[in-house]
Amino acid sequence: MSGMYQEIMAFVLTTSGWILESSTVSMDFWKVSSNDGSVITTSTFWANLWKHCVTDSTGISNCRDFPSMLALDGYIQACRGLMIAAICLGLFGSVLALVGMKCTKIGGSDKNKARIACFAGVDFILCGICSLSACSLYAHRITTEFFDPMFMSQKYELGAALFIGWAGGILCILGGSVFCFSVADSFSRSHSQANYIYRGAASHSHITAYTRGQTKPVKEGHAADNSSSSRVQHFDKNAYV
Repeated sequence: MSGMYQEIMAFVLTTSGWILESSTVSMDFWKVSSNDGSVITTSTFWANLWKHCVTDSTGISNCRDFPSMLALDGYIQACRGLMIAAICLGLFGSVLALVGMKCTKIGGSDKNKARIACFAGVDFILCGICSLSACSLYAHRITTEFFDPMFMSQKYELGAALFIGWAGGILCILGGSVFCFSVADSFSRSHSQANYIYRGAASHSHITAYTRGQTKPVKEGHAADNSSSSRVQHFDKNAYV
């Protein structure tokens, strides 16, 4: 029963992380212009994986989509690929988790469901790694430009989308690990139970059952001793009579 509760908790963690990762892809604020060293700020620049935008002091935003995918910087293309891979892996992991959980009625035998749940855990771990890698790569580019004294263009700060992506990746990794550990515990318990049953059967195999009135077979020497002793006992009884 505890394994079922662990799988439910892992499913909640992984599904929440996958939802956070999916929302991160379409969020606006992956990076926001830095106000460090400026006294008066008339506009705010921000960008994500798909467009550049600027917001003036009146709150009006103007955005421009990236004109060419092939002309983009390499780190933006890598982040796009990693986040799309994370979303796909999370989707497949959710389906496998629903099939492999003990509380569902699909998936076949318990052994097959345990294997499917293990695959779902590995899938979610890869999903979290992809999200963490994408957000970390984007954040590394921002921090490198910010602390580079020779970089004279607009500098940016870390946006809120990066922190949400990190949170989603961590939740997916934690939930996937719980899936794997719960499956490992169930396999170890089943193995220990089978070993106990085997040992119990082996110990009971040395005990021979005899029906009422049936004597245990003995060797010839012991049979002769028993017959002589029975005669002596019979003679003693007759002597008292």
